[in-house]
Parts: sequence; structure tokens; C-alpha cells
Amino acid sequence: MTLIRYVGGPTALIEYGGTRLLTDPTFDAPGDYPIGARKLAKTAGPALTAAEVGAVDAVILSHDHHPDNLDAAGREYALEAPLILSTASARERIGDPVRALANWESYDLGGVRITGVPAQHGPDGSEHLVGEVTGFVLESEGQPTVYVSGDNASLDVVRRIAERFDRIDIAVLFAGGARTPLVGDAYLTLPSEGAAEAARILNAHQVVPLHFEHWEHFTQGPDTLRSAFTQAGLADRLHLLQPGEQVSFP
Repeated sequence: MTLIRYVGGPTALIEYGGTRLLTDPTFDAPGDYPIGARKLAKTAGPALTAAEVGAVDAVILSHDHHPDNLDAAGREYALEAPLILSTASARERIGDPVRALANWESYDLGGVRITGVPAQHGPDGSEHLVGEVTGFVLESEGQPTVYVSGDNASLDVVRRIAERFDRIDIAVLFAGGARTPLVGDAYLTLPSEGAAEAARILNAHQVVPLHFEHWEHFTQGPDTLRSAFTQAGLADRLHLLQPGEQVSFP
């Protein structure tokens, strides 16, 4: 049984193969969050507190350098975890308990194989502006294969992942169509149509969107996700969770 509980923003509790994993911890209240000379505006807090989420076996962190993916309370929570799997850059900035997981490298956690996979947090050529980001694939005997995209805007990246794995059963897609002046009109994460196309490329029969609400820099949300998946003929695959809601898969 795989259980995914949506906490808010990019944060979800994934119970998988006997392990408890938390994606990109964000537990701060709404407000303005500086990022260099700019700021991001958070419009809603999480459905669960860090205490209500409880202990996990690992945090799987797409990146540490943006406050909408790791805020102050989320960082405090993550540093108490026994393990954070993330980028080499996050390892350099945070230190323990971060373990850098390179693309296509795997880590064994209690019978769960967690593989780092590419993510591109913006258009081609923007890596020097947006920084290093990663995604993850979870595999375990008798369990569905789960892809967690992190902040990825590239369908070419999705195609590379589809080529590497025999199957992706569940796709957890960061899908708010994020935009900031940093890269002009380009998307920093998948928009709704891109999320539907990613589901088709992966042939994922279950899709759980994250990071599509609660921040002003998201240009798309629940309504556009429903429309895009309906137009693509994939409406039956989409699981749009309310904050605090969970879904389980056999």
C-alpha cells in the first residue's frame, strides 16, 4: 500500500514500502519571503504542523535554496530527520544529515530504492539562474513505482526518465506553472498541460499534483489541471487532493 497525504505547497507525506518520506518541507505561515533581491508571497499555510506530520525515515528534498521548497520551519524539521536526500549543492550548504544523490544514483532505505533523477527548474539554459534541482523515483518489491518530479519544467527531462524505468505507476508532479521575472515569461515548473503530457509520456496511471497552490507566483491551479487532464483524456488518472487529504494505492 502506498499512501500520499498532501500537507500543502510542495509538501507531502509518502508512506511507501514500510518507510515514511516527506517531500520538500514547508511549514511556515503565509507572508512575504525574500529570495535575493526579490520576494515570494505565500498565501496559505500548511494543513498539518510539523508535529502532526511526525517523524519520518527521510526527507526527499528537490532543492534547498528557494523558500517555497524549504522554509525556516521546514529546515528545522528536516535537520531533525535522520536523513535528507537532495543535491550536491544542498549538501555543501547544509551539511549533515544531507546525502547528495546524483542523477541515476540510488540509495537503499529499508528495502526502498530511492533514485535521484534529473529536474530542470526553468527553460533550457537557465540552470545558472535557478540552481541545482533533483527529482526522485521510489521502487520497492511488490510496490508501485513512484516518480516525484521536484521543480521541473522540462518534458525532455520527463522523456529521459521514462526511458530509464520500465514503468512509472504513480507520478507526483509539481505542477503550478510557476513564473517569476527571473526567467521572463518562461515556466519554472510544469503548467497544467505540461503535467498532463508528462503523465502521458510516463504512462502513469495515477497522478498526484503538488506545488500548484498557496504561492502567488503560480499561474495555474486546480481548475486548469482538471481541464488539461480532461482534454487529454486522462481525467481518471488525476487525484487533486485538498490540503490534509490523503489517497492510497494498492
